[in-house]
Amino acid sequence: MQPNTKNWTQVTEFVMVGFAGVHEARFLFFTLFLTMYLFTLVENLAIILVVGLDHQLWKPMYFFLTHLSCLEIWYTSVTVPEMLAGFIGVDGGRSISYAGCLSQLFIFTFLGATECFLLAAMAYDRYVAICMPLRYGALVSWGTCIRLAAACWLVGFLTPMLPIYLMSQLIFCGPNVIDHFFCDASPLLALSCSDVTLKETVDFLVSLAVLLASSTVIAVSYGNIVWTLLHIPSAAERRKAFSTCAAHLTVVSLFYGTLFFIYVRTKVASSINFNKVVSVFYSIVTPMLNPVIYSLRNKEVKGALGRVFSFKSWKGQ
Repeated sequence: MQPNTKNWTQVTEFVMVGFAGVHEARFLFFTLFLTMYLFTLVENLAIILVVGLDHQLWKPMYFFLTHLSCLEIWYTSVTVPEMLAGFIGVDGGRSISYAGCLSQLFIFTFLGATECFLLAAMAYDRYVAICMPLRYGALVSWGTCIRLAAACWLVGFLTPMLPIYLMSQLIFCGPNVIDHFFCDASPLLALSCSDVTLKETVDFLVSLAVLLASSTVIAVSYGNIVWTLLHIPSAAERRKAFSTCAAHLTVVSLFYGTLFFIYVRTKVASSINFNKVVSVFYSIVTPMLNPVIYSLRNKEVKGALGRVFSFKSWKGQ
């Protein structure tokens, strides 16, 4: 039932308090998160630059990696600058308009869903490369890669349409203080004066559909990869084949572990502070770690970095 809003005024802006509880150490946190953000930008831009300049990396796996790096840059840029502004703002708060809040939530959800599908596409690429190497060129052609990447971005863009529409139909009559560092769904729902049951249910089902669809592709791909590796007689060949998947599998574990934990739930009420810590992990820490994981565990990327940037210490690896 919709509440009686006769004497209520619709909220036109929100105030995000972010990490107001760390007021005395806010300069330290500002420096820490700024460093992490800049490091994320430099790392991912380096990956994009290296793959674009080095012809030896013009392969489907690195094509998807550049898409992932572009996505990570936008993903962090949606939330981190606002969070940093909150640390140096008055009382640690930062105002954002109602439309701006919904836009931030839409973009963040869109990019998060797109990353899920990109990781699934990368798992499929590794599956074909290891399990069907003789058909790899036919099954993972450049045309196929472009269509897969386009599908990931398109489906990711469509994912938040219904949830954001339902959010826009809710009434926010005060208070307008969001206990988070960006406009996430859960803290927003906690402020609504409307019945949020339908919105919670849709959010849960959409999140579950995205996570299950993408994680099923990943699980089936790696299940087949493991089965194939077990039938390779040479231990050295098994290690070599698995090493091409290790970086991607590590990134998948970090990203999906936190997403399953925080989003596949139906309750608004939960530990807000703990949610913020988890949100920091998947929105800031994971995008910073991904390029490091891919470069440190991949000799081709390290070699390309050495050639492009003339780092002599990497040339011999």
